[in-house]
Amino acid sequence: MYTATWSTPRPINDTVRVYAPGSPERASLKAALTKMATERPEIGVIIGGKEYFPGNVGTVLAPFNRRHALALFHRAGEEEVKSAIDSAMKARRHWASLPWDARAAVFLRAAELAAGPFRDLLNASTMLGQGKTVMQAEIDAACELVDFFRFNAYYARRLMDEQPASPPGVWNRMEQRPLEGFVFAVAPFNFTSIAANLPTAPVICGNVALFKPAETATLSGYVIMKVLEAAGLPPGVIQFLPGHGSSIADVVLRHPDLGGVHFTGSTTTFREIWSRVGQFISSYRSYPRIVGETGGKGFVVVHPTADVAEVAVALVRGAFEYQGQKCSAASRAYVPQSLYNQLAAAMENELSQLTMGDVLDFRHFLSAVIDARAYSRIKGFVDRARENPKCKIIFGGNCSDEIGYFIEPTVILTQDPKSETMVEEIFGPVLTVFVYADSDWENVLELVDQSTSYALTGSVFARDRRIIVEATTKLAAAAGNFYINDKPTGAVVGQQPFGGARASGTNDKAGSPLNLMRWVSPRTIKETFVPPRQAGYPVMGEK
Repeated sequence: MYTATWSTPRPINDTVRVYAPGSPERASLKAALTKMATERPEIGVIIGGKEYFPGNVGTVLAPFNRRHALALFHRAGEEEVKSAIDSAMKARRHWASLPWDARAAVFLRAAELAAGPFRDLLNASTMLGQGKTVMQAEIDAACELVDFFRFNAYYARRLMDEQPASPPGVWNRMEQRPLEGFVFAVAPFNFTSIAANLPTAPVICGNVALFKPAETATLSGYVIMKVLEAAGLPPGVIQFLPGHGSSIADVVLRHPDLGGVHFTGSTTTFREIWSRVGQFISSYRSYPRIVGETGGKGFVVVHPTADVAEVAVALVRGAFEYQGQKCSAASRAYVPQSLYNQLAAAMENELSQLTMGDVLDFRHFLSAVIDARAYSRIKGFVDRARENPKCKIIFGGNCSDEIGYFIEPTVILTQDPKSETMVEEIFGPVLTVFVYADSDWENVLELVDQSTSYALTGSVFARDRRIIVEATTKLAAAAGNFYINDKPTGAVVGQQPFGGARASGTNDKAGSPLNLMRWVSPRTIKETFVPPRQAGYPVMGEK
């Protein structure tokens, strides 16, 4: 048998399509949207490559039209979860033994399928089921998903290149083994690409995974599974378990073969998972790896030397793209008194030109929030701000759930830098602005750093390089992804590895080798070519 040291193609980021009027890609996506909007498939639990329909049925609704049922799905119960674990552990024996290049080939093929024949399905399911506009879906469900598959295969290969030194007479080697168990991948609703990355990053490294999508993102999660199946992923390597997170976790977190948790979602849920793992720590075969990216309270701090037009666009895009349903969203802004009036006028001018509505109309900038629960929570923040004498809604603030879960882009001006909407994660289209005296710059940096428990994303706008250096230094712990003269959203795989610390997660940087390192268990092998033949040492030959 011929052997070689294989390398993967050097990855490049997928090109974002613009879907211009009259373009072939626009017509193709429109056709996919029309077809998917009328199909109403029944989605089952996928265990060992087979689909099961246990009978506890939920409905995927279009957020922008809450009476439109897009799909039915079956929730996994205790028996299905136990069966999925057994199937995963059985599949692990074969999958872990495959050469790394055979595993990488599956995901390199999946990347090309997602970039080509499955692109419209991924985008359409994300738009319809999760309420993303065409551009937000294209950036996420197509480009970023493709990038994760391409770059992770490349990074997995790089991990194996790290080898220890070998002195004369000895050959030291290090291999990257998969974890001794399965990985529980818990996905959020807001990014299809993240939902794809959570189970597949460990799987590329030879692990097996249980993939629990958010119920509201079951449709796009199902398309992800179809992409992987078409790419040749063996049955059982990833189990697909829609359903209630708590009931699935009750079974998974007690199992002795739990090897790791790969999570994106709320801080509260992640802390509960961590606590449960600690509760059962003595029962596990190995210490589970716990990797999580959770909440955020993205900030934009503006210096008096900043360009007003640039700040206005960054705030509008950073706060309101995808209805602010990004943990990285610009949620709080600190603006100097000297720029406030200009900035408020520039933002109002931008916002007044943007529309909100059904994602099937490509003219809209934003659509509805994900579901009734999110609508109620976000509306509560807006209503309380309206009643707070220290706050004033200067744009938007209107909400309606008559057709879909619509909340206008809302800008709140506050006199209190620690008011509720300045410190709590809202996860909706709400931006709060605090105006500070120009001379108070240094104190504002302290305020930005200490006001919340989160440390995910943030940005500074300034022209003066000394100011940029000062902000970058003083806010070193305030954001895992820090931006200079840019909005605090839109991290690109391979360019800005993503993750934050404090209450925002473990900062294991999705889209980089740092994340993949958590899904391997290295083994060092030492081979001595001429072993010693006596126990004594030369020094012992004389007193």
